[in-house]
Amino acid sequence: MLTTCTTPLPALSPPALWQMLALVADPIRFFARQQQRYGDTFSAQVLGWRSPPVIFTGDPEFVQAIFTAPAEQFALGKVTQVFQPLTGDRSLIALDGAEHQRQRRLLMPPLHGDRLRTYGETIAAITAEVAATLPSDRPFTIRQPLADITLQIILRVVFGLTAGSRYDQLRVRIGRLLESITDPLYSSLFFFPPLQQDWGSWSPWGHFRRRMAAIDALIYAEIAARRLGDAYRDRADILSLLLAARDEQGEAMSDRELRDQLVTLLLLGHETTASSLAWALYWIHSQPEVLSQLRAELAGSGETEALTQLPYLNAVCQETLRLYPIALIAQPRVVQLPFGWGDRQFAPGTILVACIYLAHQRAATFAQPQQFQPQRFLDRKFSACEFFPFGGGSRSCIGAAFALYEMKLILATLLQASQLYLAPQAPIRPVRRGITIVPSGGLQMKIAVNR
Repeated sequence: MLTTCTTPLPALSPPALWQMLALVADPIRFFARQQQRYGDTFSAQVLGWRSPPVIFTGDPEFVQAIFTAPAEQFALGKVTQVFQPLTGDRSLIALDGAEHQRQRRLLMPPLHGDRLRTYGETIAAITAEVAATLPSDRPFTIRQPLADITLQIILRVVFGLTAGSRYDQLRVRIGRLLESITDPLYSSLFFFPPLQQDWGSWSPWGHFRRRMAAIDALIYAEIAARRLGDAYRDRADILSLLLAARDEQGEAMSDRELRDQLVTLLLLGHETTASSLAWALYWIHSQPEVLSQLRAELAGSGETEALTQLPYLNAVCQETLRLYPIALIAQPRVVQLPFGWGDRQFAPGTILVACIYLAHQRAATFAQPQQFQPQRFLDRKFSACEFFPFGGGSRSCIGAAFALYEMKLILATLLQASQLYLAPQAPIRPVRRGITIVPSGGLQMKIAVNR
């Protein structure tokens, strides 16, 4: 239930089912239309008419209030059920309170700071290997090579796998599973629990569960092999670092916790990063002046680590994440204790969502918000409540630093390895692919020969 002290909050009027279907089918259009009609904050019944209202906001002051509220103010894990068939219930995104903080402290070190530098050469090498296989005699869809790059990075950097049977099996099985769940019809199963019926391997949900079980068996086998004789010691991959990690009580992560965190990193770092890279390549090659400035900057930089410090490359990545962020919303918060903002009070049960897309499209914050302008990130520093492509507060994406580091290295390596340009194709528009927003048609590109 939602109560207000003075001015009522704008609310969508269509039936709840229509609102839900509109959001799932075309989230970009849904948010763009509501922002045009109602402004930066509005109420919607996108979880069904019997469910509590969802308050979406891109207002920086409201976003700041949500991100800085005390931890006990909200519950968060309970609103991530859509991911649990994949990530499990011990995933960081499914936990609250002390258990969430414990898992976050264990996961943080391998994904931040100096640890990132140990992954740079591997990321660049994988990218160069895939770039060398791109066809030079015909147009190709760039999405698949990008997805291949990000999947190989996860298998080698996160899982710590090298060439061999388990690596090959996981690469094939994970690739096929993620290809299926990013299909709009298949992914709808996760949004509508009544459709999650296992009627055998021929049924969509039964097919998913069997694929997931086969992947889990391989992951658990790798964890067991790594534990045997402390084989994880003196290794720098993320799984090995997590195996060695201990909490304040000296406890290690269980096999189930490790599995759930690995799959979470896989889910949130594979297709999402590939999609952002596709958008970056589209914008870069749509504007000759951007490509020219970026190539000039890259030409003056040598070592892998130096590439990640380039200001214009960083601005290109940030502007890409502003226009079509990896996720359109930050993790929803369910009000547990009465919460106030301005002259409004929100009762327990209300769901508050800091909407990344709404915030990034505010003309008051970003002039000409629908235009790709990397320079804006060189001219001004935006606050964490104006620009937050990885969410914010205590629930910001734990892999944000890794994702941005990876994105910059992949882009730089691709641009140095090949002279790419856009192939003739239908106008590019944003379309939903699973949980991500991708360029329509997969983005057709070509390699320039003798240019």
